Amino acid sequence: MHLTIVAKPKKKQEKVVQIDPTTYAVSIKEPPIDGRANDAIIKSLSKYFSISPSQIALISGHTAKIKVVEVPDHLVNFELLPKQKSLF
Repeated sequence: MHLTIVAKPKKKQEKVVQIDPTTYAVSIKEPPIDGRANDAIIKSLSKYFSISPSQIALISGHTAKIKVVEVPDHLVNFELLPKQKSLF
């Protein structure tokens, strides 16, 4: 399944916010230099979805704020558990 990610680098607080079923805003502390922001986005999404970072692939938008990532199909109807909500 492909998700659209709106990257927000150089923020004070890291968080993931679902905008609609396939669009997420990801705030990260890392600057967009040498792919560090992309790595941080994948790491944040893996924590958010409770999956391994290797299960998330950056498809397009390597140097853009709007990115497309691929995640496992079982996340189509993903809902946060109360414990996960406290993390973000």
